[in-house]
Amino acid sequence: MASRKGRRRFGWVRKLPSGRFQASYLGPDDIRRPAPNTFSRKTDAEQWLSLVEGELIRGDWSDPEFGCVPFREFGGRWLKEHRISRRTREEYDSLWRHHVESFLGHLELSDISTGTIRTWRSTLLAKGRSEDRTAKAYRLVRAILNTAVDDGRIKRNPCRIKGAGEYRTAERPTASIAQVYSLAEQMPKRFRVLVLAAAFTGLRWGELIALRRCDIDLASGVIHVRRRLAQLSRGGMQSGAPKSVAGVRNVAIPAFLVEELDVHISEYADAGPEGLIFRGEKGGMLRRSNFGRATNWTETVTKVALPKGFHFHDLRHTGNQLAANAGATTRELMHRMGHGSMRAALIYQHATIDRDRQIADALGDLVGNSAGGSGIRRDRDHDDQDDASTDLGPVA
Repeated sequence: MASRKGRRRFGWVRKLPSGRFQASYLGPDDIRRPAPNTFSRKTDAEQWLSLVEGELIRGDWSDPEFGCVPFREFGGRWLKEHRISRRTREEYDSLWRHHVESFLGHLELSDISTGTIRTWRSTLLAKGRSEDRTAKAYRLVRAILNTAVDDGRIKRNPCRIKGAGEYRTAERPTASIAQVYSLAEQMPKRFRVLVLAAAFTGLRWGELIALRRCDIDLASGVIHVRRRLAQLSRGGMQSGAPKSVAGVRNVAIPAFLVEELDVHISEYADAGPEGLIFRGEKGGMLRRSNFGRATNWTETVTKVALPKGFHFHDLRHTGNQLAANAGATTRELMHRMGHGSMRAALIYQHATIDRDRQIADALGDLVGNSAGGSGIRRDRDHDDQDDASTDLGPVA
């Protein structure tokens, strides 16, 4: 593409009456497109054209007008087209309405920069949004803009703020084995085994209350996790697959829990292969609110000397920590927990003082049982005697 004067191989640069310079070029579709802004120097305009030419050569060029879509329109369409569970959709819709659309919806995709995202995020926090909620909103916007990149509407995702999508909650408490049993004994009888199962299998609340007779193989001591129940914002219950592919798993259960489940099923489970294992007092699906009222959860937790604010979900943390202390590898923990990444499993493999003492004692046994170790101790004892004989005491 030559300029009118034949001086440029690609694009045109012309001086405007204002003294500034305007650059333009022909796109692959033979439409002439000007630069989005003018330049104070001719060399700046030429450099901009060189960048555009490079994009065309590499195949990275995209139609600038393709990004001239309001974020409100693109994000709304993304929410409708994205395949997610009904419960997750409710969460996304809430984040979109309260934290995203009113702040970013009026902007066009191409106008959203990293600076824009940074200002939006700081505004949310300044207006009192929690760090957890803000991180979730940031992850939603990042996912939507990732799709915009894939569609060629923008060149790169402006959500590039390190750590903005992460929120580290305080480490949740865990119960001792004795506390688990104390808590279970304080429950109404129909919920006793539910507490034990939560603590010694590591299953989530939604996975436990979705269990049916056909999901538990007492002969082999295995729970087949194939579904979960989710409570919707208006109180309805939705049955569906686990949260991820990794969530579909078979979890081995200890022999003592097999016996407990056998008795519980015969007394409280619904009839037939599809009968629910854990049911409410009236025989229906369990809901967190009904369970909390029926068990006086807050008062009962305090009664067994568990920390204030101990949640039912903390029984899952307890089970995962117990599995880690029992020697489960990271991969084994990932399977048992139903996680596809190592990050969550590694949380439960942090060093504990009890486990560290076991390691130290084992090292001591290894050294003590070896000939070299005995020799080291004899030498150390001899050195200690020498040190004692040469100790001159404090200097006057």
